[in-house]
This record gives sequence, structure tokens and C-alpha cells, in this order.
Amino acid sequence: MTQGSETGQSTGLPFMKMHGLGNDFVVIDNRPGGRTVTPEIAVAMADRNRGIGFDQLAVIETSDKADARLTFLNADGSPSAACGNATRCIARHLMDEGRTDTLRLLTDNGLLHALDAGEGLTSVNMGHPKTFWDEIPLAEELDTLHLPIDGDPVATSMGNPHCTFFVPDADAVDLAAFGPRHEYHLLFPQRTNVQVATVIDPGRIRMRVWERGTGITLASGSSSCATAVAAARRGLTGREVRITLDGGEIAVRWADDGVWMTGPTAHVFDGVWRG
Repeated sequence: MTQGSETGQSTGLPFMKMHGLGNDFVVIDNRPGGRTVTPEIAVAMADRNRGIGFDQLAVIETSDKADARLTFLNADGSPSAACGNATRCIARHLMDEGRTDTLRLLTDNGLLHALDAGEGLTSVNMGHPKTFWDEIPLAEELDTLHLPIDGDPVATSMGNPHCTFFVPDADAVDLAAFGPRHEYHLLFPQRTNVQVATVIDPGRIRMRVWERGTGITLASGSSSCATAVAAARRGLTGREVRITLDGGEIAVRWADDGVWMTGPTAHVFDGVWRG
């Protein structure tokens, strides 16, 4: 990727490449205003062979209600109201830029609070989980703690829908087949993120992720939050857990003010998209 120039938008679209535990993002800072990022642009950029490659794309914009507004697109161009690891990555970038240790970020899932957790870690409060059938949403009124799907999964919304299966061995699941089969399940009219999770002990979970509109990813912040909530609701864990994903470990705490997630972030490189 070539570096930016003084002509900026006229010669391309500047971007940042970031990741949280291998869950990778293209981030476009549109606070100066400029080119609209369409689903078609997102799909082209997401191509790992002919584009840049990412799990999600995030756009930073100005807001009169928060320090910044964030919007997210999946790799297939579909919108997502929440993306926890991208939110943490952007929060770290903005905190370093503004030399502050707290931020308020506006998303389609509401106003999220972020803070510097020290030792290079960043925390974001992803808000309160939604557990009623019509909030997720499901196609019909059901007990979200025990869906009538083989495997007895739990449904949760963290601004986007999640379906969590507790299994004896998450590593033994053929996620490439299991994920898409449940992403498009008729009970989820907006599709769903899919997690397979194994409870190691009351404070630890092993989890793998199939993300709606993207596929298998090394990590997912909102999926981690949803799985922690589902495990606590089932009585399998406490409300504070460490989750081991394919890309590393993240800490999740379901507190009275929402679900906090804490982990590392990385700003990998900057470039200009000329597609």
C-alpha cells in the first residue's frame, strides 16, 4: 500500500489497518468529511487477494453527542451495529491522539464508554445485553436461554444477534460447516453470529467464532460479550471471565452498567486505497 499524499482524497482513500487479537479491520477516518464508503467499496477492500482484507470495516465521523461516531460494515458489505474489537482499536487510536484515557463513542448500538486499562490494554463498555426474543430479534417468541435448535444454544444481542452453543470441545467442531448453517437459521431473520464455547472452569471459556457476513474470525468482541452473558445466564460461570479465542485472550465483565471487555489492540499500518 502506498503512503498518503498532500492531495489526500483526490488520489485515493486513506485508511488504517488495525486488529484486536487477530480480528482485523480497515478503519477510515472521515472526520474531515469526504468520500462515502459504500457496501461495494467495502466488499472490494475486504478481498484478501485483490484488496486489503479485513473482518470488518469501520468509519470514524464527527459527533456533537460524543467524541466520535463509529459505523461498521461486514466483509460482505452488510451493516453491523456493533463491533467490539474495532471499537477498542479505534478507542486506543483516539485516546493516543487526544492524550486522554477516557472516551465516549456513538454507535448504532448507543453511546459506548472506553477507557485506558493500563499495560497497553483498552476497555470498552459494550452496553447492556438484550435477551428478549424481539430485541435480538428472533422470528417468533421463544425462551432465548434454550432455543429449539439441536445443541440447545442461547440467543443474545449485543447490538447484533448471537447464537451461542456450549459444547464439550470447541476445537473439534467443523466451524466452516457449522457456522453458515446456523447463521442463516430461520429463527434469525437478520442472520446471526455463531459461537461454539467450552467452559473450562467458572472463570474461563474457550470459544471459536463464525461472524455474520464475514465467516471464521480469530476473535470477536461482541461474540465474547454475548458468550460471557450466555454462560452467566446458564449458571456455567460467574459474571467475570477470561475467554481464549483463536487469536488470543480477552477479559469480559458483565457489570451493573453493561458488559465491559478488555484486551490488547494493534495499529498495523496506514495506506491509501486506490480502487
